[in-house]
Amino acid sequence: MTEHTSKNDTLFARAQKTTPGGVNSPVRAFRSVGGTPRFITRAEGPYFWDADGKRYIDYIGSWGPAIVGHAHPDVVKAVQDAAARGLSFGAPTEGEVEMAEEICRLMPSIEQVRLVSSGTEATMSALRLARGATGRDKIVKFEGCYHGHADSLLVKAGSGLLTFGNPTSAGVPEDFVKHTLVLDYNNVAQIEDAFDSMGDTIACVIVEPVAGNMNLVKATPEFLQALRTLCTRHGAVLIFDEVMCGFRVGLGGAQELYDIQPDLTALGKVIGGGLPVAAFGGRADLMQNMAPIGAVYQAGTLSGNPVAVAAGMTTLKLIQQPGFYTRLAAQTAKLAEGLAQAAKDAGVTFCADSVGGMFGIYFSEEVPASYAEMMAGDKTRFNAFFHAMLDEGVYFAPAAFEAGFVSAMHDDSVIEETIAAARRVFAKLA
Repeated sequence: MTEHTSKNDTLFARAQKTTPGGVNSPVRAFRSVGGTPRFITRAEGPYFWDADGKRYIDYIGSWGPAIVGHAHPDVVKAVQDAAARGLSFGAPTEGEVEMAEEICRLMPSIEQVRLVSSGTEATMSALRLARGATGRDKIVKFEGCYHGHADSLLVKAGSGLLTFGNPTSAGVPEDFVKHTLVLDYNNVAQIEDAFDSMGDTIACVIVEPVAGNMNLVKATPEFLQALRTLCTRHGAVLIFDEVMCGFRVGLGGAQELYDIQPDLTALGKVIGGGLPVAAFGGRADLMQNMAPIGAVYQAGTLSGNPVAVAAGMTTLKLIQQPGFYTRLAAQTAKLAEGLAQAAKDAGVTFCADSVGGMFGIYFSEEVPASYAEMMAGDKTRFNAFFHAMLDEGVYFAPAAFEAGFVSAMHDDSVIEETIAAARRVFAKLA
């Protein structure tokens, strides 16, 4: 009798012959956790199915966009209708105008906005705009925050306080990052020192107000308020990277939760509803520096694609239904608290946190507040947990340093099924 060969294994072997690492985005390769990535064939509601036909409860949701659940009938219908009218025009559409109006209405800090196709484009363009508007070169970012793969953002911290960073990717010249200062997340003293010593040369500060790429790590109100105060005082531009947390943690994004208005905001994920839409926007006087009316250039053939905008606009309407975020936050908290209790009952060192529809799970005593604290967690135990939950039919992010996402379709039965699976897994880990 011949042993069954997994289609996932077969597809991965094929993919590695024609695609570097077999994937089109690195975290999908399972390098951090080991094993074979799952090749997904379809998704619906809170679930997706792999090439072998196995069903998983999905807690990545396409890394955030699937906030109303996979293949929501309203979103699918909007995409079908838009596609029937034409896939792309390379000319303006009314849908782009409607999306811009909706974003500006929902986020008061955004007076004007430009649509792009990816989060990397959004943050890269916001940085260029900040430099162009201020006439300065230096930018400040924080360790553990990921803002896309633009050259000047692929930087690790320097060896000491107020030293500039070194490239974290081959192919990025040191000259590209010599103006990038990397500081500790949630460290008010460091950012104050940076502005005290070089405030008149800093073009902008870019930050994830709710970080999702070192797992879920929330900014303290004091930290974000210090950024706002210092940028205002020194004439620097404050950029909130809400590509991940925008419309995920609340209808007005993290800036509404913290009641702090940035000068520019980068958006993505949810505003595309699963298709490639991102945006950057902010104060009108800043946005007026953009071509074709200003000297800061940015362009994109597929920016504001009509099919993608249709998916995004439909999603933005669905998340405005009464009580949507109250229910979403309650379900996400229920998951986080249930996992933490299951681990405690099994005697496993573990904690969890959530905000809106985002959550984090940590194999550590306390919820981390910085990159260093996150790195101190038990990665080996996370990997064991990940694979055991995968066997149980629950798909968490395949890396210890990624946030998780809950959708409106993760009802009580789905959450309870997840926690029951976790109880079995924690019992084995103990």
